[in-house]
Amino acid sequence: MDRIKQQLNSIGLGLLFLGLVALKIWPQSKLLFAVLAVLGAAALVTYFILNLRQLTAGHKRRSFLYSSNLLLMIALVLAIIVLINYVGARHHLRADFTESKLHSLSNQSITVAKALKADVQVKAFFREGNYGRARMEDLLKIYAYHSPHIKYEFIDPDTNPGVIKRYDISQDGTTVFESGDKDNRITASTEEDITNAIIKVTREKKKTVYFLEGHGEKSTEVTDENGFSFAKDELAKMGYEVKKQTLAQSVGFPKDCALLVVPGPEKDLAADELETIEGYLRGGGRVFFMVDPQTAPGLAPFLAKLGFKLENDIVVDSVSRLMGGDYFMPVVGDYESHEITKSFRYATMYPLVRSVALLEPKPEIVGTSQSLAKTSANSYAKRDFQLKQRMTLKEISFEAKKDKPGPITMAAVAVLKPKTDEAGKAAEAGRVAVFGDSDFATNRYFNTYGNGNLFLNVANWLTEEADLISIQPKTQNPRSLQLTPAQGRIIFWVSVIILPLLVLAAGIGIWVRRRAL
Repeated sequence: MDRIKQQLNSIGLGLLFLGLVALKIWPQSKLLFAVLAVLGAAALVTYFILNLRQLTAGHKRRSFLYSSNLLLMIALVLAIIVLINYVGARHHLRADFTESKLHSLSNQSITVAKALKADVQVKAFFREGNYGRARMEDLLKIYAYHSPHIKYEFIDPDTNPGVIKRYDISQDGTTVFESGDKDNRITASTEEDITNAIIKVTREKKKTVYFLEGHGEKSTEVTDENGFSFAKDELAKMGYEVKKQTLAQSVGFPKDCALLVVPGPEKDLAADELETIEGYLRGGGRVFFMVDPQTAPGLAPFLAKLGFKLENDIVVDSVSRLMGGDYFMPVVGDYESHEITKSFRYATMYPLVRSVALLEPKPEIVGTSQSLAKTSANSYAKRDFQLKQRMTLKEISFEAKKDKPGPITMAAVAVLKPKTDEAGKAAEAGRVAVFGDSDFATNRYFNTYGNGNLFLNVANWLTEEADLISIQPKTQNPRSLQLTPAQGRIIFWVSVIILPLLVLAAGIGIWVRRRAL
């Protein structure tokens, strides 16, 4: 009985500690915490009542002074730890030491977050126990770390029926993004969806991208491997409106056109159509030409006026065989330094591509021009080559007298000089991008290597969406162990709190016992 009386203080403190741990692990269960807390407080009160005489006499002993010093040291250490945590909470720094940066955002998402000028309110509707909640919360914490304009809160649909009705939430895991009078909602917990939602609610004006048709171009409405539906969907995710345009049947050029894409015309454009496009460019327009080998021969002299030389050839690259392609599918891994490619680290492949050279000297209307993608030194441009021979060709060799050795330029861009009116007012500078292949951005190859990413980067540069020029986010699939929220809290408290405290308590107990000997 006397032994229990002497240990009531330890029992009481232990019960209080277990109550706090239970409250952290099972916050919805307040009864267990209340029972443990009452029992712990009762044990401490009983200890002081039963041992009041010994405690009153003990304060004069030398051991009491030692104990007081020990308690003071413990209090100071705890105060220092609290102060460090307080400073760390107000001025924290994130660092991702994983090899593939699983816990970091892509450069594109970071750029979008840092460029925000208005607040974005994020309301995430997740039930308790939804496995997607932890992933969404981790991502939103990182976004908020990079931008103070991103503010988020999690709402349990089961306990907030009024908010659910006001936002018309019908699916668990829905996240609503709001900025000003715009809103957008997603049901996935991926970086790509979050970034695209932020873009949609913060863009002051939606830009329109037109895809030219009427000359055998690849269509954005075609969903098979030869269509451009993937490109259309990705542009829409980034806040663009995508439309089709037939210049032969239009009275004038669309006034809302931010970018005209010419996706692999098989036939020549009419003279008046080329004249319309030239006028659009001289007035500050933006055009993305993708011209396949041995198609639309009339485009060569037109693009020559803009500083590009389309050769009647096909690029052959023996190195591409090592990367899963064939001799007629060059793979590019190194790019020229440009705003489009400054953060681009993916390889791209081009099935049946022609060379695109830059004319020197530049035409008068060209301000600056630069190549983007070049093949390896092991490649060459095969001239006087007929595509129909490809199916029966067994060997192909470089002919020094007529073929051009690598590296070969397959993509280039130019910025035109601004046109001035009679009053001397200058228009915006037109921008042009020319690729010697259109297949690289079709549905079949859009998600191969970085093909789709490069297509989107070129479109963003042409429309001067500079904050979107970067690598597009990719979905990561790391190996992970799925835990319930309670299981996660148990692991945290046992490994981070309880076990270290037991070791600390054992060490203090041994030290006190040795001092008393």
